[in-house]
Amino acid sequence: MTHKNKAITLITAILALSLLSGCGEGGLFARDTPTPTTTATPTLTATPTVTPTLTPTTIRTPPALPATFVSTSYPLPDAPHTYIADTCQYLKDRWDPHKSAPGTIVMPIMFHSITESGVTEANQISAYDFQQLMRDIHDQGFESITSAQLADFLETNARIPTRSVLLILDDRRPGAVRQHFLPILEEYNWTVTLGWLTGSGEDSTDMKLASPINGFPGDVFTTLWEQMEAYNKSGRLDVQAHGFNHNIPIGDYSSDDFIRNELEAPIPILEQHFGKKPVAFIWPGGGFTKRAVELAREAGYRLGFTVNPRGPLMFNWIPLGDTLDPLRPSYMPEGGIGDPLMVLPRYWDTDVRNYLDFIRVMGKEAAAAAETVKATELEYYDIVCRPTTGELPTAAITPTP
Repeated sequence: MTHKNKAITLITAILALSLLSGCGEGGLFARDTPTPTTTATPTLTATPTVTPTLTPTTIRTPPALPATFVSTSYPLPDAPHTYIADTCQYLKDRWDPHKSAPGTIVMPIMFHSITESGVTEANQISAYDFQQLMRDIHDQGFESITSAQLADFLETNARIPTRSVLLILDDRRPGAVRQHFLPILEEYNWTVTLGWLTGSGEDSTDMKLASPINGFPGDVFTTLWEQMEAYNKSGRLDVQAHGFNHNIPIGDYSSDDFIRNELEAPIPILEQHFGKKPVAFIWPGGGFTKRAVELAREAGYRLGFTVNPRGPLMFNWIPLGDTLDPLRPSYMPEGGIGDPLMVLPRYWDTDVRNYLDFIRVMGKEAAAAAETVKATELEYYDIVCRPTTGELPTAAITPTP
């Protein structure tokens, strides 16, 4: 190989080697090319969604309310009727510690004639039996109440004595008031309810008391009204309406005008002489109708009394007859009237003594039965009633002196 060829070969090798080296960093022909800046892509961290933990709502099922109390110690032939439609209000009044306790019982008694001699008519009671009846009632722990007290009790369970009696003397009988009732009323601090008729033959003759009785001197009264106004000052009389004409019992044959006169005419008369509007109507002869009851309510009466001796009364609990009983044909059925407070039963004075023990025991039985269902009724009230009717009242705390 010539020197020329060797030189060419050497130069060619050098050039090839330089080209190869220039492709990388630090090569002979390397250019000062800036290194590209790499921008880091930010990593997105997902924020977890917080799902609130829901406390499960417990759905409370109200218990079934117990059936209406029925006595086993004193089985009545007539079914008890309730009359308060608002269950929540009934339960609130029933368990209010400021009101009457369950088992509070009322015994209305009907009197007509009290005779010093022998009994000759069905509506009479001898003076001896009357005295004995009053003492038996007192000794069994009964206390008298007025018509207004009874209305408050039956409507809202207002507090009255646990054993209460309403003594109702029908018709105009000032002699029975003075001779027989007033001495007993003074002795026991009781009252008597007078079913006072206001029309048909007002007595205007002079009357003189035979002797002073219970603070009343032997004065001469010009009229019957004057006499009764004097007795009323004792605070022992609870005078209620017993019709105006009174002699014709109300029936299906009675016109609205006749019924309204019997109901409405006594009201201003009794207000004038005794200072109070009557709250009770003692149905004359025991006659009543559904229409008469409606008109009595329109006139403002809160109670009505029949002559049917069906049993005692309790709050939201009135024994009534639904159909005519062939064994007691004189008892007019009241159940279909639809207003128990306007057709209340009354015991007859001649046979009520036979039931005193039963009535007393029945009240205790009703109180015990109420305790067995108290938890159920209070649970129902708490679930169903409390949100709208409010908390049950609590017993008042007597401050320490």
